[in-house]
Amino acid sequence: MEPTAGVRDMDCRRCHEGNEVQNMTRRSNSRTTSSLLSLLLLWTVAGPLRAADTVDDRTLRVFIFAGQSNMVGSDSKVKDIKRFPPFVGLEQPQESVRFSYCLGRQNKTRSDGWVALQPVNGIVGPELSFARKISAAIKAPIAIIKVAAGGTHLGGDWNPDEPSGFKMYPLALEVVRSSLAELDKQKIPYRIEGFMWHQGENDMFNKDYMPNYGRNLKNFLARWRHDLKLPRLKFYIGELCTKTIWGMDLRPRMYAISVGQRAVTEVDPLAEYIPTSHVGVEIGGGVGLHYHYGTLGQLEHGVNYATAYLATIGKPEKTSRPLGKWPYKKGSRVKLFVLAGHRNMEGERAFIQELKMLKGKERLLRDDARIAFKYSLGGGYKTSNSWEPLGPAGYYDTFGPELSFGRTLSTRLPGNIAIAKFTHSGTQINDWTPEGSVAKSRNIYPRFVAFVKQSVKEITDRGNQVELAGVFYHLGENDMSMGQYRRKAPEWIRSTVNQSRKDLDAPDLKWFVSQQPPTDDK
Repeated sequence: MEPTAGVRDMDCRRCHEGNEVQNMTRRSNSRTTSSLLSLLLLWTVAGPLRAADTVDDRTLRVFIFAGQSNMVGSDSKVKDIKRFPPFVGLEQPQESVRFSYCLGRQNKTRSDGWVALQPVNGIVGPELSFARKISAAIKAPIAIIKVAAGGTHLGGDWNPDEPSGFKMYPLALEVVRSSLAELDKQKIPYRIEGFMWHQGENDMFNKDYMPNYGRNLKNFLARWRHDLKLPRLKFYIGELCTKTIWGMDLRPRMYAISVGQRAVTEVDPLAEYIPTSHVGVEIGGGVGLHYHYGTLGQLEHGVNYATAYLATIGKPEKTSRPLGKWPYKKGSRVKLFVLAGHRNMEGERAFIQELKMLKGKERLLRDDARIAFKYSLGGGYKTSNSWEPLGPAGYYDTFGPELSFGRTLSTRLPGNIAIAKFTHSGTQINDWTPEGSVAKSRNIYPRFVAFVKQSVKEITDRGNQVELAGVFYHLGENDMSMGQYRRKAPEWIRSTVNQSRKDLDAPDLKWFVSQQPPTDDK
């Protein structure tokens, strides 16, 4: 178990894009050995989580949120929260949660002290859903300090050594210190639990900042720990969402930032990489693509940080949906249907609360133990515990087409059926090809093939014969909305289909490919 960060004693109150990416990867690898020494030293300083820390429910837990526009909550709308059932109510103040903030660039919006947590300027930040999830899981009171501004750079504005532009680092440090001083003044015992950081998009556009993002991030973390006198301060580094338009037309640049982020989180035991590419993203005008999370994405963004923090303190998310008895008679044949794809196949905006309201469809919410179900969602962000009964399994009270698909098959098709679902809504079609792209970490084809092979093996190991009935693939919605991707879609799909038949030793494997109309910019 990783330690809680920033725990205070209780008596204390207080080039060319492709080449640039490849060069960054090599530099990251060359630093690995020397970084191990730093890792061991930091872990020694950090030490294990103390038992007293987990049972103390009186000390105020303080969380710092910082970054640029996707931390601010740009292009989100408080009035839209009601559209997303799991998050209804977050438009209201959370009176039990303290909130201190400074948002914006030239024209800053400040709380000027502690207030109740609430939306600011009619937009939605990740702190709203984060706070509700944390408050429901722990008894201790919580507080959030937030400093964020769109269009800012880690290499410049947030640079602790030579801040430029809007000088965000000294500003954030002053806001944090003054907020903590107010708690000291009120004699409120507290400890800083973690630092949530989402930033990097603007560094992509600077030829000096982009290749040095990892180095700058390492220095950024070190300076915060030094300046706050908290060597154990835990950082949660938010992934730049690959589902946005910048994840497509700026693919090599966004990948370069991710290489820098991972160069830090892979060697620093108190820095954790938080996936966000599976969250909902705002549907923009014209081509339908956007570079901001928007309302739904921000709400889910906050849940991701909360889930990671709770795991850090020994409260991991637990979902138990045991299949119980294996539903197929030994020796019998099982038809395995593979569902695969992107946003709609994953079920990005389909909520179980809405399904309950559809007459006759609420039965789909009940687990069906006659159909074994295995899944990997968001590129592995959430996976089934072996085989489960077919039922809702999304990570934000969401569900996919497998529910109606399975029910329809069971009523019209004789014999045994099983469903294996593999999706990642943050991918594009080229990520599913054997060739992949310059963004190597986004190449999902090897994981997809391994998932299908493992699914077949597990059924076979239980004494059943397996018929791979087909792969049902729903095209990438983002791809169909961007000309340069759409034009290459047939070529990419052909490559995936042909190679999968070879790798799965199934030359006659059927692929059923579907799509909805693209959001063309007229």
